[in-house]
Amino acid sequence: MITSTKAIVLHQVKYAETSIIVTLYTEAFGRQSYIVNSIRSAKSKQKMGLLQPLFQLEIEAYHKPGRGVQRIKEFRADYVYQSVPFDVTKRSVSFFLAEVMFKVLRSEESDNEAFIFIQDSLQFFDQMAHGAANFHLWFIVNLLKYLGLQPNNNFNENYRWFDMKNGRFLLTRPLLPQTPDAESSWILSVLFSHSLETLHQLELNGKQRTRLLELLLEYYAIHLEQIGKINSLDILKELFY
Repeated sequence: MITSTKAIVLHQVKYAETSIIVTLYTEAFGRQSYIVNSIRSAKSKQKMGLLQPLFQLEIEAYHKPGRGVQRIKEFRADYVYQSVPFDVTKRSVSFFLAEVMFKVLRSEESDNEAFIFIQDSLQFFDQMAHGAANFHLWFIVNLLKYLGLQPNNNFNENYRWFDMKNGRFLLTRPLLPQTPDAESSWILSVLFSHSLETLHQLELNGKQRTRLLELLLEYYAIHLEQIGKINSLDILKELFY
């Protein structure tokens, strides 16, 4: 059956002489892998350019439930990025976020709210003139909602120690080696409260940004074993920290 759906590129690997297998997060079917035939030929160079990390597509595919790898019939750009492919920082962020989502978005069922969140957030990021250095932090915090792991931002002058295991702030410091210090716990609570529209107001130095990212990835690792090592993390640190 041929179906149409919006999709976001997460990952690709070479397959045979001229084909690839691309992993997409789709609006209609969640995470899916597709074979794209004859895409690595000279005449398909322009089409191949649409399969970069986090590019947003409209695809037509032969979809059969339960099949490990589906087959794409046709695809085209659904949203054309204006800055992400040409801005070194934004491009590096897109590689990082694509790798994170490739590891944590496992469901092969439609989640319309999650798809719209990802789609709209990335389009906002593409258009951001200020605050882009903190976008990846905001995004991976808010992605937790759609993974069923959203922290409870109950921070106040008494509840000021973030519990990495239970995702909430406590009266006393938890006895866990990964527990953030008081400053990092406070900054986490501030990050939790920001929207995309106010993200440019969040002022962080390199040390704070590094620590926040480490804590957030540790939180993911505690709750999602499959996240493992993020290979693009070192490049991101060099850019921002």
